[in-house]
This record gives sequence, C-alpha cells and structure tokens, in this order.
Amino acid sequence: MDRAERVPYGRRPLNLLRIMPAKGGDKVVDSPDAAHFLKSVTRSRVFEGARPALSGDFVVESHGMAPIPENQRYGASRRNFTVWFAPNMELSGVFTGTLAFTLGLGFWPGFIAIVIGVCLGALPVALLSTFGPKTGMGQLPLARLPFGKSIALPAAVQWLSAIAWDGLVGLFGAEGAQLLFHVPFAVGVLIVLSLEGLIGFVGYEFIHQLEKWGSAILGVLFVVLSLRILQRGDIPLHNTVHGGAAVGAFILMTTIAFSGAFSWASYAADYSRYQEKDTPSSPVFLWTLGGLCASYIWTYAIGLAGARVLSNQTAAGVQSLVGGGALGTLALIAVFFGAITSNAMNDYSGSLALQAAGVKLRRNWSAALGTVLAFCLILWIHGGNTSGKFQSMLLFSAYWIAPFLAIVLVDWHDRKGSTTYGGLSALMDLKNLNTGWPALVSLVVGFGAMVPFMNTGLLVGPVAKALDGADLSFYVGFVVAAVVYLGLHKLEAPNPAVGRGEIEKPQVGVSNTA
Repeated sequence: MDRAERVPYGRRPLNLLRIMPAKGGDKVVDSPDAAHFLKSVTRSRVFEGARPALSGDFVVESHGMAPIPENQRYGASRRNFTVWFAPNMELSGVFTGTLAFTLGLGFWPGFIAIVIGVCLGALPVALLSTFGPKTGMGQLPLARLPFGKSIALPAAVQWLSAIAWDGLVGLFGAEGAQLLFHVPFAVGVLIVLSLEGLIGFVGYEFIHQLEKWGSAILGVLFVVLSLRILQRGDIPLHNTVHGGAAVGAFILMTTIAFSGAFSWASYAADYSRYQEKDTPSSPVFLWTLGGLCASYIWTYAIGLAGARVLSNQTAAGVQSLVGGGALGTLALIAVFFGAITSNAMNDYSGSLALQAAGVKLRRNWSAALGTVLAFCLILWIHGGNTSGKFQSMLLFSAYWIAPFLAIVLVDWHDRKGSTTYGGLSALMDLKNLNTGWPALVSLVVGFGAMVPFMNTGLLVGPVAKALDGADLSFYVGFVVAAVVYLGLHKLEAPNPAVGRGEIEKPQVGVSNTA
C-alpha cells in the first residue's frame, strides 16, 4: 500500500467494518476468531483514534494504547537519538553529577563510575525500544501480556510517578520561567505546564519534533554552560575517601548514574511504536543507547567538574554561577526549555500507563489530566518546602522498574519475540486477560528482595551498610524477579484470546468507509 493510501484509523468516521479475506471481494466471515477480533475492536474504541500519518503531521493524537496497524507506520530509526537526548539535557542531571564529589570521589574515579552506570542503565531502555516497531505498542500497555489484569498496579505506579516527576522537574522549570519572564512563581508554573501539556496533548509526532529541535538548542546552551563551569576551574581531582569507603562510594555512584537512564525503561517502546515493523533492531537499539549515554554522561560530568561551585541548586543559583547577563539568560532558557522537553514525555507516557491500568479515558485528555494534577503538586511542594523529602520518596518508588523489567524480558523470551496484531488487539479488552498473578507475585518478591541492598534518602538496608554504602539492589531485584517468574509463569494457562503469540490474526482486514 502506498503512503498516500494509508488513512489513519479514526481520522474519519468508521461507518462500516468489512471483513476482507486474503483474496477475493468483501464478505462477512463467520468464524469465532473473526467475531472475537471484531468484539475486541469495538470494546477498545476509546484506545484508538486519530494518529499522525507521517513525519511533521501535527494532528492531535487521540489514539491511545491500541497497537498501531502495520501498514500505517513511519519514521526513521535515527529519531531514537534525539527523543532520548533532549529530555535529559536539564539541570537536575548536572546536580546529580555533583553527588560523586559529595561521596568523596575525585573527578576521574567519579567519571568512570558515571560512564559505567549510565551505559548499564541505558542498555535495557535501548533493548525495550526495539519492542516498539515489533509490536506497535507502548511499554506499559504491552506489559499486559505477562501481567494480565494485575497490570493495574505497575501502571498506576507509573502514572503517579509520571505526575510526580512532572512536579519535581516542573518546579525547577517554573523557577526559571519566573526569573526569565519576571512573573510570579504561580504564573511561571502555569507557563511551563501549559506548554508541556499542549505538547503531551498533541502527542507522539509533536514530541519527536520538539526533541529534535530541542537537542540542537539545548546542545548549544550546554556547550556554553560547560565552558563557563570549566573556566571557573577548581575541579576536584582527588578522592577524599579511601579503602573500603572509596569502593563503596564508587559502587553507589555507579548505581546513582545507572538509575537515571534506567528510570526511562518503563517508557521505552512508547517512542518507537510508530516505526515500521521491519525496521532493523540494531539501529533502533544503537540510536537509543547513544542518545541516553551522550546526554547523561555530559550533564553528570559537568556537575562533577563544577561540584565545588554548584552549591545553590536553584534556577537563581545557576544564573548566578554563569555570571548573569546574556549568559545568565541562556542558563535560564536551558532550565525552562529542559523542563518542558522532559515533562512532555512524562505526560505522554503517563497517559498510556493510565489506559494500561484499565481507565477508559482518551489518551490526549489523560495527558491533560496529568498536567493539571502536576500544577497542584508543584504549588504544594513549593509552598511546603518539601521537595527534598518528596524526591527521596519518588526515587525509592522507582526501584520497582528492575523486577518489572525482568518479568517483561522473561515473558518476551518465552514468546520468542513473536506477537500478532490480533493477539495484541485482544489485549485491549480486560475480559481477555488472565489475572497475571505470577507476574504480580514476582514483582512483589523481587522488590522485597531489594530492600536490604538499598541505599536511599529514606532507607539504608543492612547489606548496603555492611558494604560501605554500596547499593546493589537493582541487580538483586532483577535476578530474583526473573527466577521467581521463571518458576511460576507456566502455572497460569495462557488465555486462548491472547495466547503466547501462537494465535494468528484472522485473515481479515478492517477498512474505513466514509
């Protein structure tokens, strides 16, 4: 089918569903598979809708978590670089890099820990990004395969976390807008969230275009910021801790750097699901890996190099650091624009997660709802001066992604990477899902096994204390959840409506008739 013939489902009224055999004219096929497929399509209508048809098509994407039809995909794999580069070019990453100095590491040991941690954390995101073209689905919606109805728990946590990150990143962006436009703080919040909310509302294509141009703009701004920090000098070259304490600090910094990139794993396939099914996996993987590694290593390294002077972790502090004037304005633009590029992805992925949990709300309006809740959250955090404790709680809650990842990968391997459009469409109807208790039990057990190994602002586990603060919890949670799920998942028989990839889509097609 030519590109000109690819009319996105939902872009015009669907007045008639035709069942078309592989050969011959239109006729109604009276088969259980075909009837079931059509029932699933009808029930999942809220998860479908208008979609962009090609690069630069800024139609409001009301299409939600339903799989993108294979003949209506587009987009080059190199898009995966910019969509994963720009969101991380913001000042919270710079301040994260200062933690290596706080832990007592000199520049080179700290930098090595950063590189190792970032690369390890980016690998799962790059791998899961390859699932987007293969399935046409976002990450949390696709996790209905192993989790069944129990997907409600991780999807709800994902949605709430997206709103919470909106609040924390938006708080910093609002401070930048306040200083940049000379407006009250509440107006600064409104400006930031209105822009990011609009982007999340329009959806997938607007986000990709924003991140493409944002990569160039933020790249220039961060070059200026990097040069300014390096001109200040006073780079911490030597460790202030030694022996076991130095080893513990090195491992902990590796985990901190790991967690930044790794936290995107539950978003990964959301931004590659429109790419054509026959897109080779290698370039998708490498472009994603490159975008994440380049952005995180850059921002963390800046923070480590300027750790002695990056003491005031506010927008005003950054403006003062670069010396005010034109450079100060550029710094504020970086703060402001970086918050928008990052939070637009929170809004978008949060809207898909809410649908994955079973909430039948249009994707674009779900994104708008998340933005409104984030507005209230920012005002609460700012008014109560509780951002530090709130961030610690949020980072603690992000540990669930490690056992979640293990379950998803085991399930995908068990299916041999094989899915069908009909089977994935059937996932849209909760009636077609099993309870998913093996996945839920594995998630809970895996998370529980992590607790003794954690070193967070809320909790330092006994094993972490014994290891001089080294945090190995992500690796432990992944292994434990994988082992438990391997032992349990065969105990729940696959639902015939979805199966394990062996049920093919009926030889039917769905056409739009005006």
